[in-house]
Amino acid sequence: LVAVSSGRVGYVFLEGAQLRDWAVTTTVSGKSTDLVAFVQDLINTLKPDVVVTEKCDEHCRKGKRSRKLISSITLLASHNYVLDVSVPRPRVVASKYEEAESAVKRHPDLIGYLPERKRRFFEFEPRNMIVFEALALAEEVIDGPPDKLAAAMG
Repeated sequence: LVAVSSGRVGYVFLEGAQLRDWAVTTTVSGKSTDLVAFVQDLINTLKPDVVVTEKCDEHCRKGKRSRKLISSITLLASHNYVLDVSVPRPRVVASKYEEAESAVKRHPDLIGYLPERKRRFFEFEPRNMIVFEALALAEEVIDGPPDKLAAAMG
């Protein structure tokens, strides 16, 4: 699963519900070609069956640039014969920080990515929060109703 946000990209790799690999990068979030090369390397190395991205519909809060980057990931997945599942960003808790704290309870290896404190309204969001967004999207497919995966399969 790959999540894109303004100025950063994060991914998680799950086998079943087990977290196997994750990272955050800011170096590939500028151009589609850099992101595509990064994701292609992930596909070649990790060999996922499914790539999960955020669904960019009218409810999506992503900016124009992030939407373009997400679109390039979905196109890349189709060229690699990897199933792409696009799901709306789940919002089941009051804040991203509560979401991150909950994720760390399920996946203690992510404790180092948990921000020390909530940001104030004038501060930038901590760059590591993108990992928790990626995890939330992945878990939406794994734990959610099977119709999302079935719809992606046609």
